[in-house]
Amino acid sequence: MTDERIQRVTMPKWGLSMKTGKITEWIVSEGDAISPGDDLAEIDTDKIAGTLESTWDGVLRRFVAEVGADAPVGGTIAVVAPAEVPDAEIDAVVEQARAELASGAVEEVAGPVPGTADVHGRSITYSSLGERPETVLLVHGYGGDGNSWLFVQEPLSAEHTVYTVDLPGHGTSTKDVGDGSLDGLADTVLGFLDVQGIERAHLVGHSLGGAIATAVAAKAPERAASLTLVAPAGFGARVNAEYLRGFASATSRRELKPHLTALFADPTQATRQLADDLMKYKRLDGVDRALDTLLGLLLDGDAQGIDAAPLLERVTAPLAVVWGREDKVLPVANAEALAGRVEVRYVDGAGHMPHMEKPNDVVAAVRDAAKGA
Repeated sequence: MTDERIQRVTMPKWGLSMKTGKITEWIVSEGDAISPGDDLAEIDTDKIAGTLESTWDGVLRRFVAEVGADAPVGGTIAVVAPAEVPDAEIDAVVEQARAELASGAVEEVAGPVPGTADVHGRSITYSSLGERPETVLLVHGYGGDGNSWLFVQEPLSAEHTVYTVDLPGHGTSTKDVGDGSLDGLADTVLGFLDVQGIERAHLVGHSLGGAIATAVAAKAPERAASLTLVAPAGFGARVNAEYLRGFASATSRRELKPHLTALFADPTQATRQLADDLMKYKRLDGVDRALDTLLGLLLDGDAQGIDAAPLLERVTAPLAVVWGREDKVLPVANAEALAGRVEVRYVDGAGHMPHMEKPNDVVAAVRDAAKGA
């Protein structure tokens, strides 16, 4: 009988489509003591690279999968146990785990559960992960979808029920964005909470989603348990209008990919797969009209068209703000508009997508805001 103190570190399921991951670096070494929240490994998926955060506590006794190895979601990649557990017992678990990887006999991991909701007559796609009393709602930015939160949804689900939504005009939701107003988009988010029977949620918004989450928290303060903004639109005037217009107008991967490099501190994160996936989305009926309509919300000439700062005066929930120091879409200097309201968390090595480039920083901010609720 296996010692119950032996824990298996498994390949996570980041997003609905993830089947396997490749370990590109072990950040820890065999024999290291690890705790929840520690960075363990860098993992490549078919979408983008991410960092595996520990939910385990103990000593990392053995690697099962070496650097460069692919492992299926749910497959054991390392073993954790107290130092006093005999090596022979660890070796037996490692041997079994390697046999499972070799044969493909790996227990399937429950990932995000997809769903569709009718919100004010519009079809809104969402996913949920976790079953906890408190809810986190993740709201993406312009041109994105719920999958952009793939590295954040999974760790937060340990303490919360975590929802992502595809905003109107995005993902597989309806492409009808109505008048494309901030108030209308906020009403959609509130309507989604109503349909799901969620009275209060920890709101997390990125870019345009940050402005929307702020509008929700201002419009219905009793519905916002906390508010976390990630490189939010609507604060300060500076914006990379060339990027937004280029994204909206691109009709091929060749045209689109140069604009995508503006999203990341490391331009190699703008992969061919990411460009291909976005072009598939952009070719859907109604997407070009939706993006053009929302461009009118985001831009006023070459400046930001949204001013969300006054809305914060009506927000009563605990607030956290995260901003990548190398943001080339909404420059970090925009954070000056939040001076005196909140201490902004600046993230080194991140551009406009800190929730994909440095997700642990975003997870920590959400958790801290939630603790203040």
